[in-house]
Amino acid sequence: MKKHLIILILVAATLSACNKKEAAYDASGTFEAVETIVSAEASGNIKSLDVEEGQVLKAGQVVGYIDSIQLILKKKQLQAQISAVLSGRPDISAQTAALQEQLRQAERERDRTENLLKADAATRKQLDDAVSQVAIVKKQIAATQSSLGITTTNLKDQAAPLQAQIQQIDDQLDKCRLTNPIDGTVLTKYAEAGEVTSPGKAVYKIAALNTIILRAYLKGDQLSLVKPGQQVKVLVDNMKDQTGTIEWISNKAEFTPKTIQTKEERANLVYALKVRVHNDGFLKIGMYGEIKL
Repeated sequence: MKKHLIILILVAATLSACNKKEAAYDASGTFEAVETIVSAEASGNIKSLDVEEGQVLKAGQVVGYIDSIQLILKKKQLQAQISAVLSGRPDISAQTAALQEQLRQAERERDRTENLLKADAATRKQLDDAVSQVAIVKKQIAATQSSLGITTTNLKDQAAPLQAQIQQIDDQLDKCRLTNPIDGTVLTKYAEAGEVTSPGKAVYKIAALNTIILRAYLKGDQLSLVKPGQQVKVLVDNMKDQTGTIEWISNKAEFTPKTIQTKEERANLVYALKVRVHNDGFLKIGMYGEIKL
């Protein structure tokens, strides 16, 4: 009888402990992060790749580059073609210098004739001829400047497509640099220096781990207890309890994920939510956690 009593006490204690454990948290799930896969934007041999798994990178940091020698040579060729085209531009001031001197002489002659006319030493016709000569030279200068200006414009128009090609090459050269897009930690490295890559081919995967997300699941009767922006307690085994912020609650029910629940509980319909937690380096992707409302 005494033996049976002891067994009943142990069973009761066990059940009580289980109930307390179940009551210790309101939802559970696993930690995840927003992962970014960095891909190549150019084709060629990876000449340098300074990336290792676990390495912390800054946004905008250049971590490698893809062979770009052919692009550089093509750019030099285009620059030489532009120089050759623009070398044909006329020197307007030099080519109109003689006409400008004729204009100055014609204006001096006009002024001299005008003074002679005032002194009755010249005729009106002589003055008219002098004035007419000034106008003729001015028209010659204007016509020459217009012609040379058209030639200059045409040469610039011929160089414009070449300039556009250089801009395209500059863009391609920029894409040959492997630039890290976000602050974060390298999770997986997919390529190595010396390999040939192509646009869209993954090079490495990175995630910001200074804050991490706990994706947990609530039952329908718990939805009224939570809202976005709410502070909740985050529980992780063998770690100090932390505070997290609910940043998203699903509006659609789903079956409980099999990875975190027993087989009997998988048939339950639950609602996912995301809790953002500050990470001091101890929380890892895939680690289990619970929340207490």
